[in-house]
Amino acid sequence: MADPIHQFEINKIATLGHIGGHEIAFTNSALFMAITVVGIWALLVGGSSRRALVPGRMQSIAELSYEFVANTIQSTAGKEGMKFFPFVFTLFMFILMANMIGIVPYTFTVTSHIIITAMLAIMVFLTVIVYGFYRNGLKFFRLFVPSGIPIYILPLIVFIEVLSFLSRPISHSVRLFANMLAGHITLKVLAGFITMMIGSLGIVGWLGAVLPLGMVVAITALEVLVAFLQAYVFAILTCIYLNDAIHPGH
Repeated sequence: MADPIHQFEINKIATLGHIGGHEIAFTNSALFMAITVVGIWALLVGGSSRRALVPGRMQSIAELSYEFVANTIQSTAGKEGMKFFPFVFTLFMFILMANMIGIVPYTFTVTSHIIITAMLAIMVFLTVIVYGFYRNGLKFFRLFVPSGIPIYILPLIVFIEVLSFLSRPISHSVRLFANMLAGHITLKVLAGFITMMIGSLGIVGWLGAVLPLGMVVAITALEVLVAFLQAYVFAILTCIYLNDAIHPGH
């Protein structure tokens, strides 16, 4: 059976140079991030180039993506949150496109690496902190002091709120990383069962491979749904966190 972890290995494609004795390499991860960006560009530019009254498929996808993210922001952060639309839309489209590309056999899923999802989550975290202090000053600390709490348990509540706030990048990144990792490992294991049964059991193996083959098809369909849901969850949590920066009071 093929190693299910091998698909997540980062391999060097070319060396770009050296900085401070460290090699700077162009890897398969960087390649598929570039492919993701090109894919998003092709979708949005191709979908908005004609601007037909009766939209085609690409134009419909581009417009639906725009409206979906805009509605998500307005429903969670209000109209003031629309100033972050380019940021949230970029995150949503990048994660969604990367997830979808990763479902294609023999590709690479960049969102299955914690370093990628962690950097996206840290970027959101720092944006919330910087904008929160920029807009509210020291009043941003009201985020950690809920109103109406009795004074004798206030220190405990503040500690819990601070701990919860600091753990946001962890939960934000691990959720996406773990879901994509687990799904792809499951697919690889089941696909390994198919090849093992066919290769070792002959005609019996062909008959026995029907069940894991059906499961692979079903899980692949489920992975398409998960790819969208994880992009949506990452985007809506980003909106919720940004709303805390805009309105820090409980």
